[in-house]
Amino acid sequence: MGWQKQKEKEKKKKESKKREKKEEEKKKKKKKQKGEKTIDVKKIAEEWEIWDEEEEVAKSEEEARRLVPK
Repeated sequence: MGWQKQKEKEKKKKESKKREKKEEEKKKKKKKQKGEKTIDVKKIAEEWEIWDEEEEVAKSEEEARRLVPK
């Protein structure tokens, strides 16, 4: 009877280790996904900044053409 209890304990330990590994893998995946989202947000922000700068340049050129007589 003592051997059976020991085998059950060992089995439970193995199962808990498997669960812990799975949970760690899930956490790693989530962190990786969050990192990818952060990169995407940064790219979008950079694109908006570039677009804003280009828009300002276009407006200033248009205004200069309007102000300078032909």
